[in-house]
Amino acid sequence: MKGASKYVSAGSLVQYGYELVNAEKLDQSLRLVHDFVERIITEPLCTARVFGSKDLDALCQRIGKASLSAVTRQKQGDGVAGRDSVFVYVVTKLENSGGLRQVIEDLIKVRFEARHIILSTELEGRSDVGYLQSGLGRQTSVRFEGAPQGSYQQRLAWLQQRLLDIHPQKVFLFNYHQDSVAVAAIQPEMGLTGSFYHHGDHHLCLGVFLDHLEHIDPHPMGYHHCRDVLNIENSYIPLVVEDKGPRPPELPFFYDGRLTTCTAARSNKVDIPYFVRYFEMVPRLLKTTGGRHVHIGRLHPWTLFKIRRGLKRYGIAPDRFIYIPWVPSVWKTLHEYRVDLYVASFPYGGGLTLIEAMGAGVPVALHRHVFSRILSGLDLAYPEAFSWRFPDELLTFCGSVTADTLKEASRLGRRRYEGFHRPEMLRRILQGNADDLPAPASLSDRFSPEPLEWALWMEKQVDIKNVLYKAAYRFYRRLRGRWHFM
Repeated sequence: MKGASKYVSAGSLVQYGYELVNAEKLDQSLRLVHDFVERIITEPLCTARVFGSKDLDALCQRIGKASLSAVTRQKQGDGVAGRDSVFVYVVTKLENSGGLRQVIEDLIKVRFEARHIILSTELEGRSDVGYLQSGLGRQTSVRFEGAPQGSYQQRLAWLQQRLLDIHPQKVFLFNYHQDSVAVAAIQPEMGLTGSFYHHGDHHLCLGVFLDHLEHIDPHPMGYHHCRDVLNIENSYIPLVVEDKGPRPPELPFFYDGRLTTCTAARSNKVDIPYFVRYFEMVPRLLKTTGGRHVHIGRLHPWTLFKIRRGLKRYGIAPDRFIYIPWVPSVWKTLHEYRVDLYVASFPYGGGLTLIEAMGAGVPVALHRHVFSRILSGLDLAYPEAFSWRFPDELLTFCGSVTADTLKEASRLGRRRYEGFHRPEMLRRILQGNADDLPAPASLSDRFSPEPLEWALWMEKQVDIKNVLYKAAYRFYRRLRGRWHFM
């Protein structure tokens, strides 16, 4: 089978996918779609430019339909079917960190009395479920099932069989961008009530155009974009975070006389080709403030090396950069380390961490991405939140901000959290009592693209260095993918 990069057009690739289905080569067709999406999402030029494909979604559904006809011929129930209050969450992989895990946990907590089953295709590696069993699993009835080792087609058959056996009250689809198995699985003929949760919102993502599932967007940027640009009939369910308390009165700003900043993000949000690099900004920020910077989230060793090399270059003591790979609560960590300003991750912003910062009463500084409103996250924050595009803007703000300014921003952030992101709101939505809840916030007028900066960044993506880097990165991902199936 030819690789996804060998086709002269996306149309010819999709056509070949149908030919494979007609020849009953479902596994090859699933792999074809997976590998094509994988190639697109690893191309920076496509980020926040390509969001979904009706043709690819239709092909996945055609594969799933062919698979289902074989599955139903040998269907055997396990005694769960027909029971009320069973909810299923289909994922590609479950990890012990990140916003996806938190959203699933929030949905489970709202219905503690129900039974919950997480079904994972495991296409991107084995899930980490230890935290689930030791935490949420002790509080409610939640079970995890990972697909057995096997081909894409075998995993699809397993997933469809489990959905038929369980026949849940509702199924939520939380697939990774390239998970053709998950998107093929849920067929209209199954008679399931389901929702596609659009968390893969800044890349091409399979499932965006599945019209037999409710389309859920979790933030104003995505809601308005899907509705107004992609013409999708969608629903808005806001991101929520458990309230762990406002900023304590005994925690003044500039606690030790200097500014303490913080960013919470893993490498997948900050180690991205962009005209402003996180590893370069951290030393410059510390040189400007003379304070501390706390980083929460696992970074690549090479990124840590470059940050520490920058600290040495500016003569900054290493202990002023505090690196914490993982914490159970960003909210509590912000209070514990007396953070004065949360510098949102860039070039990819993080929704839940931004909400935690606002709920914790920590002022925020947001990056206005050069071409993407979604990656900026401005519309999630309070309208008065400070935002920056070029490094000097952030450095000037951090070097001159006052305690009074931070105190007012803390109040505004907390008010924003209370008005849009308390867990009670999710509970009322899922119970059908959402009439008096706030609608998605209007889009901010503070965002505008920077075409010239985007053009220069785009031109740099085709130089030999970046071309070789992308080739090496894709090769690494292919090797990792093959290892998953060994």
